[in-house]
Amino acid sequence: MSERGAAMPAAEPAFRAIAASNIAATPLWGRLSAELREAVLVVSQVLPFRTNLYVAELIDWRKVPDDPIFQLTFPQREMLDEDDYQAIRDLLKQRAPAPAIAALADRIRRRMNPHPGGQMEYNVPQLDGLALPGLQHKYAETVLFFPSQGQTCHAYCTYCFRWAQFVDLPDLRFSAAESDDLVAYLRAHREVTDVLITGGDPLIMNARLLRRYVEPLLAADLDHVRSIRLGTKAPAYWPQRLVSDPDADDLLRLFEEVVAAGRHLAMMVHFSHPVELSTDLARDCIRRLRGTGAEIRLQAPVVRHVNDSAAIWRELCSQSVQMGMTPYYMFVARDTGPRKYFELPLEEVYAIYIAAYRQLSGLARALRGPIMSTTEGKVRLLGSASVGGREVFVLDFLQARDPAWVGRPFFAEKDANATWFDELRPASPADAPFFDLAPAQAPVAAS
Repeated sequence: MSERGAAMPAAEPAFRAIAASNIAATPLWGRLSAELREAVLVVSQVLPFRTNLYVAELIDWRKVPDDPIFQLTFPQREMLDEDDYQAIRDLLKQRAPAPAIAALADRIRRRMNPHPGGQMEYNVPQLDGLALPGLQHKYAETVLFFPSQGQTCHAYCTYCFRWAQFVDLPDLRFSAAESDDLVAYLRAHREVTDVLITGGDPLIMNARLLRRYVEPLLAADLDHVRSIRLGTKAPAYWPQRLVSDPDADDLLRLFEEVVAAGRHLAMMVHFSHPVELSTDLARDCIRRLRGTGAEIRLQAPVVRHVNDSAAIWRELCSQSVQMGMTPYYMFVARDTGPRKYFELPLEEVYAIYIAAYRQLSGLARALRGPIMSTTEGKVRLLGSASVGGREVFVLDFLQARDPAWVGRPFFAEKDANATWFDELRPASPADAPFFDLAPAQAPVAAS
């Protein structure tokens, strides 16, 4: 393997995941120090770990463990509290029974806010009095759908806010085996214009399975569904999916049919670092995807150790525009999982955003941020100001459970240490309603 493959080796004939269970049998194991090997084995008992040889070629192994793609995909010791790390390590050293290790891992996971933003409490809609656990409906216009066969990825991001989908927490997993409930729900809710198929990653499915979920959305009586979105990181983690996989052409034909049916097809791609855009395979993947008529929108969170600089974001957005993608959202890393390892003060995230934004062309300035996906909605930090002699953060909602809140600026006391919305305090009584969503207000569409 190269130190970093600018020219990629021939693609593997088929995708093969690398996880804690088989990494010792791969070339990657010899590249890791004893300390890093231990971290992989210990942390992966609690948090999901999955990679593949394509992703490994994006890593500059001379810079490990500081390389950003290594940080993005490999477990790090500091992702667990030290006491938790020691407890898991001790059980492994004692060769404790698997159920004992799993029980401790489960207790640790449930302390890590596995489903932030009120997803379980507020977002699951109902139809005829029955909950639909494979759907989320937070904003009136958009329904999220979680097909059961798409609840994994070609590789896992270590910061991923959907990490609970990938570990042994079945009671906290969103999943739908079929699209029947989705179709019935859409027929009953004609205010819905957008369906986001998410996971996991729907492109982990073969073309035949994905077609089974997508085709029903093209029915004539669902003409109010104008946009179909697919959330994916396949172009970054396995671009072969749209280039050389056996059914890559079948997948592209499905996308062409969606566009030909008059639907807007939006690929919500996750690129966290410019290195992910650097290979011939990635560029070919994007070119082929654009050829179907799909629009490609790039989004990612700002993550410590990975992309916490304006220079990285400037390059990421500039390259994406050059390749024909539209910068979309810069997120704040969500308050879940190993958040303390990745989080940054909001003030610092905004400084990264505005410094990058000021250096971008007009086309790349479609990037909106920094954005927090909170229980109340998508909160954007607009900067800071002095109001009545007090320093405040200026915020607004890009999306909200109550649409009347969208676009209305409000203020929070400026806090240099705050890393998430729930650490902020209203600047005045007039701002208080934006910080306290009553459960009775949500979900807006659970009927």
